[in-house]
Amino acid sequence: MANVLDLRRRIRSVKNMRQITKAMKMVSAAKLRRAQERAMAARPYARMISSVLASLKRRVDIVDPETGNLRHPLFAVREEKRVLLVVVSGDKGFAGAFNSNILKSAFKYIADNSGKEIDIEAVGRKGRDQMRRRYKAAVWNEQTDEAGRKLQVRDRKGPIEVTGDYPGMLTKLEAPRVHELADSIIARYCHEEIDAAYIVYNEFKSVIQQRLVVERLLPIIEIGKQEIAGAVEPTTEQRERAAEAAISAGVALTPADSAQADEEDKKFGTAEVDYIYEQPPEELFNGLLPQYVFAMLYHAMTESVAAEHAARMTAMDSASNNASDMIDAYTLEMNRVRQAAITKEIIEIVSGAAAV
Repeated sequence: MANVLDLRRRIRSVKNMRQITKAMKMVSAAKLRRAQERAMAARPYARMISSVLASLKRRVDIVDPETGNLRHPLFAVREEKRVLLVVVSGDKGFAGAFNSNILKSAFKYIADNSGKEIDIEAVGRKGRDQMRRRYKAAVWNEQTDEAGRKLQVRDRKGPIEVTGDYPGMLTKLEAPRVHELADSIIARYCHEEIDAAYIVYNEFKSVIQQRLVVERLLPIIEIGKQEIAGAVEPTTEQRERAAEAAISAGVALTPADSAQADEEDKKFGTAEVDYIYEQPPEELFNGLLPQYVFAMLYHAMTESVAAEHAARMTAMDSASNNASDMIDAYTLEMNRVRQAAITKEIIEIVSGAAAV
C-alpha cells in the first residue's frame, strides 16, 4: 500500500499532466476554428467549379459526335483492375482514434478489393508509417528503349504497393502541393496506369457531424455528386462527447449556414440559359476537369484537417477529465492512509498508557 508521500507525488504528477492536456485542448480548439474557416472559404470555389462543369455538360456532349470518342479521358469508365487509393491521415498523435479509424477504413477497402492491384498514396505521417510497415514500396527501374530514350519502368513486387507519400502536407496545406498530387493522379489515369481512384478521409461538417468516407475521385460520372464507396458514422456517445468538449472550449457546434449559397450556385448549372462558348469543348474540359479533381482533393484535405483538430480537442478534454478523476481518487486514498496512520498512532499511545 502506498504511503502519503507517494500519493502526494502521484497527485502532483497528474496535476502537471492535466495542465498539459488542458493547454493542448485549447490549442486544438483555436486551430479548429481556423481550420473551419479555411474549409468554409474553400467551399464556394468547389461549388462553383461543379456548377460550371454541370452547366457545360448539359450543353456540350461529352462524346464527340464526329469521332465517337470521349472529349476527355477522365470520363472514361473502365473495369477496375488497378486502383489508386489516397489515404488522408494525420501527421501527429494525441487525437484519440482519429488515425486508427482512417487506417481501419483503408484496410477494410483493401480487404474488400483483394483481387485488384492497389496503389497507395499516403498523405500524413501516421498513414505513411502504417502503410510502409504493412506493404512494400513501389520500385522503378531505368531502362532504355529502341530510340535511346531513358524510361522509368515499374517493377511490381506485389498486388498492393505504396507508390508515394506526402508527409507534412496537412501541417501547412498549400494549393501547389495539392495541385501536384492531383496532376499526378490525372496523368496516371489518362495513361491507363490505373482504372479508378479513391480517397479515404474524415469528412467534417461540424464538431458533432463527422464521418469516415471512401469517396471515388475518378472516373468522373456525375459532376457535383459524391460517389461514396463506403462510410462510417460516429456513434451517439461520440457525438455527445465531442459536443461537451466543444462547449467547454467555446467552439460553435454548427458552422455557418451555407444552404442559401448552395442553392444560388446550383442555379448557375441548371439555369435554362443558352450560353455561347468561344473555346472548343475539348479545351474547356481540359481546363476545368483538372481543377475539379483538385477541388475535390483540397476539399477532402481541409475537411480532414478540421476533423483532426476536433478529434484532438475531444481527446484532450477526455484526458483532462480523467486526470481530475484520478486526482480525486488519489486524494481520497491519501486521506484514508493518513487517517489510518493517525488512528494507529492513537491506538499505540492509548495502549502504552493502559500498560503503564
